[in-house]
Parts: sequence; C-alpha cells; structure tokens
Amino acid sequence: MNLKIAISSLVVCLLTACAAPKYNYRAPALDISEPPLNQIVKSAVGEEMLKQGKYAVIDILNVSSPIKPHWGVTINPGIFRQVGSEGDSLFFELGNKGGDSGSVEKSWAVDPLQALMVKKSDYSICMITVFNVSACSTDSQSNFKLEKRSAVFENSVQQTLIYNGKIGSRIKFGYREFSNNYARPAFNNDVEYDLSESKVVAYKGAQIEILEATNQYIKYIVRRNFNKSIGPLGPNEGRPNIEPPQINNNDLKNI
Repeated sequence: MNLKIAISSLVVCLLTACAAPKYNYRAPALDISEPPLNQIVKSAVGEEMLKQGKYAVIDILNVSSPIKPHWGVTINPGIFRQVGSEGDSLFFELGNKGGDSGSVEKSWAVDPLQALMVKKSDYSICMITVFNVSACSTDSQSNFKLEKRSAVFENSVQQTLIYNGKIGSRIKFGYREFSNNYARPAFNNDVEYDLSESKVVAYKGAQIEILEATNQYIKYIVRRNFNKSIGPLGPNEGRPNIEPPQINNNDLKNI
C-alpha cells in the first residue's frame, strides 16, 4: 500500500508542481526590561511604568483579503506564522487558535493540506498538500504582506506595573502578569504607597524612586527591575539614545 501511495504521489508531482515544506524556523529569544535603569521617566495615568518579559520578533504572513491559490482552496484573512524556509520559498502554518489567526478552507475533493508557501522570486502564494503537491496564485499579490510581529514566548511571564493615580499623599499602582498572552488573575494586584513615608517604593523585586506624582502623570527613576538586576549609580536626565524594542500588548501572540 505504501508503495502504491508513493508511486501515485510521484505521478501527481510529475503532472503538477511539488514542494515539501521545511520546519527550520526559530525566532530568537529577546529579554525586554523597560524602562532603562537610572533614567528619569514620565508615564501618564493608566500607562505602564515598568515592563519585563521574554519576547521575540517573528515573521508572519498577513492576509488582508481571501485568496484562492486553487479552485478548491480559500485562504481567509488573518495571520499565519512562518515555520521554515528553503531557497526563495517561505513556509507558513495553516493557522492557529489566536484571535487574529487566519484559516484555510478546502473542498472535499482536495487532498488534506499541510502548509502555505510564498515564493519571493515572483511573490506568489501557494498551498501545499500532504502529498507535497502545490498550487500557486500570482494574482493576489496585493492581498497579502510579509511582516514582523512582536510575540511573547510560550510559558514565559510578562510582568507590568501600571500607574493608577494619586489620592492625597498616596499613589496607586496596578501589578499585572501575563502568561501565554493571558492574564494570570492570581498574580494581579493593586497596591498603594504613602509618599510621606518614603519616596522609594518596592514591589516584586522592583525598586522605584518617585520624583513627582499627580493625577495626570508620574515622574520616576527605576533603580531595580523585577529580576533584581541593578544599574550603575547616579541618574541621568532623559532616555538613552538607543532604546530596546517597544512591545505593544495588543500585538503579543504566543510562539
């Protein structure tokens, strides 16, 4: 039976285009801790004061309008993550369970699919079946883009501290943790500090010196991050010329 399948697949490949997807893509880990230590920073009410986690910048296929690389296959709008590459070919997953993930529909007459492919040489988009048979379309180049997106690594924890305003001499913070892009309710907390007692506050290993606080904004210096790393002594006005990548929570997707 296996021999018959192999022979059938060979015949199909001789009559049509064939492509075998590669699964060699790896997004490098990137530890983000913002803002830099010992720098004067200003944040508005509701904004993040301190953020730390493990992220990556991943390559994605962003489909904006339906694409039909084959009469029986429709690639629906959404995000598809890259899984590999070979030569001028980039390979992408068929979709995941994320809120903005794309999907692929096929007719019952079409063999099961295993991946999508984009050829950089002619910017065509293709579908690949489980028998490595491919069908491509070059008429939908305006319907998709190759982009990069910030992502949080699976099983990593993102920690944030949010400024929630001031009442009298007391300032309020909201601490939030996210794992796999989902909030961890048991690790969320709202805390208050009395500035008349100390201008330096600490929480979860982070240590912050408060310079000015109002109901519109807070000005402060981060002396210690959540991971307890300490920067050089002595604050400097302003932010450094080179800043770490800015990560938007709305863009965070699991890898």
